[in-house]
This record gives sequence, C-alpha cells and structure tokens, in this order.
Amino acid sequence: MQFKTRPNCVLPLRLRDIACLSEVVSGPQYFKRGTEFVHEGQASHKAYLLQSGWACCYKNLREGGRQIISFPLPGDFIGLGSLLLRSSDHSFAALSDIVVSSFSTANIITVFQKHPSIATAVLRSASRDQAMLVEHLVDIGRRGAIERVAHCLLELRHRLQLAGLASSTQFGCPLTQYDLADALGLSPIHVNRVLRQLRERGLLTMKAHTVIIHDLAALIDVARYEGSYIDQGGIAHGEGSFDASYGDETLRQLP
Repeated sequence: MQFKTRPNCVLPLRLRDIACLSEVVSGPQYFKRGTEFVHEGQASHKAYLLQSGWACCYKNLREGGRQIISFPLPGDFIGLGSLLLRSSDHSFAALSDIVVSSFSTANIITVFQKHPSIATAVLRSASRDQAMLVEHLVDIGRRGAIERVAHCLLELRHRLQLAGLASSTQFGCPLTQYDLADALGLSPIHVNRVLRQLRERGLLTMKAHTVIIHDLAALIDVARYEGSYIDQGGIAHGEGSFDASYGDETLRQLP
C-alpha cells in the first residue's frame, strides 16, 4: 500500500514515514452515501483517513435533529479527537460515496514513538481542526445568517483549493440545504433564502452539486473571511519553522 501526494496538505513527510504509515493503516474501505460508519457511543472505534469523498461528524439530538460538527474532506483525519476515549463521543457518516483507511489506537501510538515527524503532522492536522471548530462556534454564536453561510462556503473552497480539488471560483459540493442548516444552526428554509440572496447579489450560485463564486472579493467582504487559520504556511518550532525539506511526498491518502 502506498501514499499518493497532495500539494499543501498538512506537512511533508519522509519516504520512510510514508512507508511506515502504509504498514499500519487498513486497506481501503468503501461506504455509500448516507452510511453511518461510526455511531455515538460505539466502543472499540477506530480513527480514519478520508481518501476520497465528503463526510460529516455530528451529534444526534433527542428530538430527532442533529448538529453537524465538521465536514471532513479528502486527506483529513476522522475521529482522532475521540480515539483515546472509551467510546466515540459523536457519529460519522458519508455525505457522498467515500473511501477511507482506518488505524487503531495501538498502531498510531507506536507510529508516533518511532516517527516524530508523523506525530507533528497529525498534531498540525488536529490543531487546524480545532481552529476550524472555533470559527464554527463563532458562526453559530455571533455571525448573521448571510455571513455564516458565506463564511462556511469560503472555508470549504479554501480547504479544497489546498488539496488541489477546487479552482479559485468553483468547486464540487454534495451538501444539501439540510446539511448546511444542521451545521450552521439555521432552518433549511432560511438557508434557501440566504442562498437566493447571495445569488441575487451576484456573489455566488449553488446548484447541481456545484458552488460557483461570481465575485470573490465581495463575498470575502460579506463573510469577513480571513483564512489564515486554514493555511499557516508551516508550523512554529522555537524561533525557526518546521523543516519542510523532506521531499515532495505529503500526507494525503491511500490508493
């Protein structure tokens, strides 16, 4: 099993690190759209590396609703935050057909001990996830409806661009208005109204599983989007920076 490369994804890794990862992760697992592959409270759960497709992490509510916590994209880890817990504290589901590889707690701890650069890459990934979670809390708590929808779509565009999966003005997006509503604390009707407003203002169009941005500068201004939390351009390490001179191989996905 062998890693492929993805530009600007997490941190560069040595070839021997990539070989080590290839030995401890599972072979590809395939899940159809709508499949819940980890449920809240599940014991003996694993963490996953998303190879392709879109997923969501969420908590179900007693009255039947759900709160979407995050949208993992290709190259992202899923479930790292609860890997050391007795059971998973939230659920994971596929928003499109997806391919993942999994790894156990014991395996990842062994890898961290033998390959510090992998531990650094995973820490970087976890830190970015934490930064995105902070922004999402601000979305729900303080941003207006049009600002939070615009901010969410710009963040998705930014992440996909770094993974080589979007242009500056267009990206594929399997999210429904219900998905956006559950992530942003809005009703589907309210999301529909906001998307119509953005379209009528000539900022973006979302249709046929595609987001097309018509005026990027104006949309960034509406959302007050500042994306440094997504792409720090390296990792702090004392007074210098992380040595990214290991080569062109990057932590991405398994075939």
